[in-house]
Amino acid sequence: MLKTYKSSFKQNITPVNSGQYVPEVELKEYLKINDAIYEVDSKAENGMTFSRLLNYKYSDTLKKMDPDHLVALVTEVIPNYSCLVFCPTKKNCENVAEMICKFLSKEYMKHREKEKQEVIKNLKNISSGNLCPVLKRTIPLGVAYHHSGLMSDEKKLLEEAYSTGVLCLLTCTSTLAAGVNLPARRVILRAPYVAKEFLKRNQYKQMIGRAGRAGIDSTGESILILQEKDKQQVLELISKPLESCYSHLVQEFSKGIQTLFLSLIGLEIATNLGDIYHFMSGTFFGVQQKILLKEKSLWEITVESLRYLTEKGLLQKDTILTEKGLMQKDSTYKSEEEFQYSFHITKLGRASFKGAIDLAYCDILYRDLKKGLEGLVLESFLHLIYLTTPYDMASQCDPDWMIYFRQFSQLSPAEQNAANLVGVSENYIGKKASGQAIKKKVDKNIVNRLYLSFVLYTLLKETNIWSVSEKFNMPRGYIQNLLTAAATFSSCVLHFCEELEEFWVYRALLVELTKKLTYCVKAELIPLMEVTGVLEGRAKQLYNAGYKSLTHLANANPEVLIRTIDHLSRRQAKQIVSSAKMLLHEKAEALQEEVEELLRLPSDFPGIVASPIEKA
Repeated sequence: MLKTYKSSFKQNITPVNSGQYVPEVELKEYLKINDAIYEVDSKAENGMTFSRLLNYKYSDTLKKMDPDHLVALVTEVIPNYSCLVFCPTKKNCENVAEMICKFLSKEYMKHREKEKQEVIKNLKNISSGNLCPVLKRTIPLGVAYHHSGLMSDEKKLLEEAYSTGVLCLLTCTSTLAAGVNLPARRVILRAPYVAKEFLKRNQYKQMIGRAGRAGIDSTGESILILQEKDKQQVLELISKPLESCYSHLVQEFSKGIQTLFLSLIGLEIATNLGDIYHFMSGTFFGVQQKILLKEKSLWEITVESLRYLTEKGLLQKDTILTEKGLMQKDSTYKSEEEFQYSFHITKLGRASFKGAIDLAYCDILYRDLKKGLEGLVLESFLHLIYLTTPYDMASQCDPDWMIYFRQFSQLSPAEQNAANLVGVSENYIGKKASGQAIKKKVDKNIVNRLYLSFVLYTLLKETNIWSVSEKFNMPRGYIQNLLTAAATFSSCVLHFCEELEEFWVYRALLVELTKKLTYCVKAELIPLMEVTGVLEGRAKQLYNAGYKSLTHLANANPEVLIRTIDHLSRRQAKQIVSSAKMLLHEKAEALQEEVEELLRLPSDFPGIVASPIEKA
């Protein structure tokens, strides 16, 4: 999409196809203070000029409910044009959507009514009959909220409905501005804040950049609502240049420089100190190093990072660099020997590299897996799930202690033993739930990680995100993200274990667990979900219709599928059958190769004379 700011047009136009051109979209920026709306004007003395007063009759009730006049601003646009309202928090998104709907007339329900009912029906289908009560009330009026608390399939349906005009208003968080291309005639910023942080210039530009639709609208407009106390900061915000872009390579050492170095050495792209240093010199961080880290030279940073990886047991030195060489601060080397100083990756380093394990956690993971070997509880998946629960999500978790205690008390003796083995007792959780003081120190990350393990374990048993969301009082979108992260991390741990012989016992166990976490459905549905285009809801439909295996689907008639399965198009039916045939063919070929390998006479069989070519 092409836009110009502050009413200035660029001369060029963008070709769409032969003989057709889409003109640029003019973007007008406005600020709203109380009842007055001002246009952003860089030529004006204070950066803005008065535009108009809001002319909308407000009842006393509406004034209390909507002090920022959002209803007035959105009803100037919807339902004929689209509108986005950016809100500071997820909860605010839902509250604003409901508040607006309370004051919209029933006429809005008539706009594309059947299509809106279809959206509600589709939302229920993907959620096993469940529907968010807020969306149930707002969608009939063409309004919905959009934030990370929604599941990915819900987001996709709402985005499609908005893009096609079935929904005319979305209340959303700032993440929508960066991640999804959903333009609007009018974009409203509910406040100059993201959560409690004041807006940055690039965030502001990203949000207002949603305004205007190339090829559809000739203009787009943004309105930033602000209070008098924020006026000066906002005037600075709209006039200052965009923030500079800086490298983050040094800010997250374990995910940045150290992971980069481990990959360079693991892939044998650069293994000696000189090559690694020259590589760093060509990175974005290398260019900005004197700005970002004045107290250290690029040489020192490179040497220190390599030393850290060596001390952590991920790399091994091939020769010893002199102390003088270690502390050298410029890009020249004292000798050729120092320049050629090299490293090779250790078994632990290769396991971390192959498993794509965050280096901040690789030694903790190794320790946890090693401890697990001493008494791995296999009566249920709980202990294994704990070992594959992502460390980074545990650090952000804030357990509900009453729910934690309730779930803990429902564990079997073997499962409670697994919890005790990782270092969390029922007594500790009980004291936290009752608010008692605890003298014994317990690692907070372990406690939080076990809590998330309970969420995942419950989800694998119930396979219903909605019921687990209610049970643990967590947003369903968060639970889905946790499940996806756990499935990914489980696969990473599997690759980690494949590189370390001592962890051979985990390999078969993690293959099965990774599959369970990836699909999170009853075991009988997993073969169907391997087929392209078949998600949980569709897999249940197919299974109930008698298509219980890959072979059934591969031999199905697309026309019969269309008649048997609800809401299945001809294109989708053909895709499912075609994908099933391809999968079945691949599995048959793999088995055939295995048979041929078993029947092939070994090359070293006694009595077989090697040919002259083989001898050579």
